[in-house]
Amino acid sequence: MAKADGHILRVQGLKTYFPIRRGVFSRIRGWVRAVDGVDLDIPRGQTVGLVGESGCGKTTLGRTLLRLIPATAGTAWFEDELIFSANRRRMRQLRRQMQIIFQDPVGSLNPRMTVQTIVGEPLKVHGLAHGRALRQRVVNLLEQVGLSPGYLNRYPHEFSGGQRQRIGIARALALEPKFIICDEPVSALDVSIQSQILNLLADLQDALGLSYLFIAHNLAVVEHFCGEVAVMYLGQIVERAGSEDLYRNPVHPYTKTLLSAVPIPDPRTKTACQAPVGDVSDTSGPFTGCPFHPRCSLAQDQCRQECPQLREIGPGHFVACWRTE
Repeated sequence: MAKADGHILRVQGLKTYFPIRRGVFSRIRGWVRAVDGVDLDIPRGQTVGLVGESGCGKTTLGRTLLRLIPATAGTAWFEDELIFSANRRRMRQLRRQMQIIFQDPVGSLNPRMTVQTIVGEPLKVHGLAHGRALRQRVVNLLEQVGLSPGYLNRYPHEFSGGQRQRIGIARALALEPKFIICDEPVSALDVSIQSQILNLLADLQDALGLSYLFIAHNLAVVEHFCGEVAVMYLGQIVERAGSEDLYRNPVHPYTKTLLSAVPIPDPRTKTACQAPVGDVSDTSGPFTGCPFHPRCSLAQDQCRQECPQLREIGPGHFVACWRTE
């Protein structure tokens, strides 16, 4: 049995399906395959980026790893411990080491709670601090993320978007985790604030030795923030490589399509976006072949009949595509 050797997290064959219910009795008529057989490793103390179109399963994957959504099949190890088979008591302990920063800094904070209650709640739930010790711990967390201790008794609506996200980060750090899922933590923020939050996350990683799974749409951010990048399409990882290698030498047609859409901040440079043809495959029913073949201009008969598996085409560079041969 494989373990998370050298990695803080290792995932094999992860599947997350959602039932489609129809009729008077709400019987299950099919399944939406949000995550469909994902293998993923997170090196200790490093950042792995996860990119792809909206609806490809990125957020579902992240929440499944934390068991916020039940997994349909597959195995995941946090360090050397199986996540999905852990009982309720052990999972409660594991959650102290695995946290998440949500995309929406407004919706992820309870508007009826003060900052002190929001950040201190994880400490109270796990019985780690009470009274003055709890207050002091919250003050330290706020200072760690660049917020004033004077904000303790304020409510979320009194802060800007960037400040709210800092509160969310402080809450994620409260239990001193080793691994944090960053679910598009800057996509809802102004561009001027995004760099501040990214610098904060990088500083925290260096100071605390954190490992990140960084889910994002902004490929330019991922290139500079992540050491490795995994590209996801319709619930499957289609390409994975080191950040520099992936951006300089993309292999999968879908990866090339994504990168061609990244705007270049130079009006003198003209680029042609390689828009995919065809329609997205229906994830509610079984399909054969490569999931990208209906939109791929390079598709051949083999692409329509057999689903390619991730294979290494270079040191640390994996791709699932028949056309790489």
